[in-house]
Amino acid sequence: MKKDKNTVRKGFVFKQYEAPQQSTFEKLLEIFKELITHTSGDFDEAIDWLKQLNTEYQLTTPDYTIDDFIEDLKKKGYIREEIKPDGTGKGDGSGLEITAKTERAIRKHALDQIFGKLKRGTSGNHSTSKIGAGDEQIGEFRNYQYGDALERISMTESLRNSQINHGMDQFYLDETDLVVEETQFKAQMSTVLMIDISHSMILYGEDRITPAKKVAMALAELITSRYPKDTLDILVFGNDAWPVSIQELPYLNVGPYHTNTVAGLNLAMDMLRRKRNTNKQIFMITDGKPSCVRERNGDYYKNSMGLDPYIVGQCYNKARQARKLHIPITTFMIAQDAYLMQFVREFTYANQGKAFYTGLSNLGEMIFEDYEKNRKKRIRG
Repeated sequence: MKKDKNTVRKGFVFKQYEAPQQSTFEKLLEIFKELITHTSGDFDEAIDWLKQLNTEYQLTTPDYTIDDFIEDLKKKGYIREEIKPDGTGKGDGSGLEITAKTERAIRKHALDQIFGKLKRGTSGNHSTSKIGAGDEQIGEFRNYQYGDALERISMTESLRNSQINHGMDQFYLDETDLVVEETQFKAQMSTVLMIDISHSMILYGEDRITPAKKVAMALAELITSRYPKDTLDILVFGNDAWPVSIQELPYLNVGPYHTNTVAGLNLAMDMLRRKRNTNKQIFMITDGKPSCVRERNGDYYKNSMGLDPYIVGQCYNKARQARKLHIPITTFMIAQDAYLMQFVREFTYANQGKAFYTGLSNLGEMIFEDYEKNRKKRIRG
């Protein structure tokens, strides 16, 4: 049989993967954004690392050098000249610092790196599982009921029912043909992200603070771009706890601190009390046990040996207090010690929250998925 020349062939065509075309500047910028995160915003150190990588992997060409890259960073507004103190209180005027444009680029880089493989929806808010007279259409239909608003009637589906039920010879539409589209309430979420910056976050040759920073930056970029009605507050906790802005995230670093989990929880709950949103939650990233509390007289009680009953008891009290305030706490534990996992289990039970015992590689994905799953009913009470 002779084949028609106009026959369209259907199927898959396989070919070798071709990477998207990137200029040398774009390639170096991707590496630079990663390095500046690891160096907590230290431009000079990041460039030193970039030069070492260039020596090993020949990232530049004779026509485009690292110096050319630095000049382009200046021209494009990624870095600026800053006066740095020289140790005598005066400045030598020789420093380069990253700009707000770079800070935003780093957050976007973290978002793409951590959440890029996950499907992104089109809604700007969290949808609850409660169906009713909400404000977001979900593509599901039901029969019209007395009292349904006229604007909720789907004319296309209703006319289709009319043709099926009564034929196409003449137009006839009655109440049994009418259908309405279901809607869902939009829920706003207020989240506080707690990041442990105690000394153990860099112990044993493992950098745990950089993945935590990346998660915070990605979550911040996700919420501000996809869920603008949600709120995200970020705090860090060591011997004490204090809030940090989104702009400060690339510069976070650990200190010679113990772990005052109670101070972090106190600040997180204070932040959430000021929010008008009904739905509130706390995400806590930590790798160690609570080892410090601050007494009413201002003194610190510290004990790094094992789990101190006095310290962990106060942690459990805070977990129960958050539960009474309808604030679930999700703990992301970057540790596998059996006794620490037992503490987290008891802490989670006291709050009726959730806990994940995770490594560093999938921390971002787990936080994203949990954030998405918390599209829950409005809490009453």
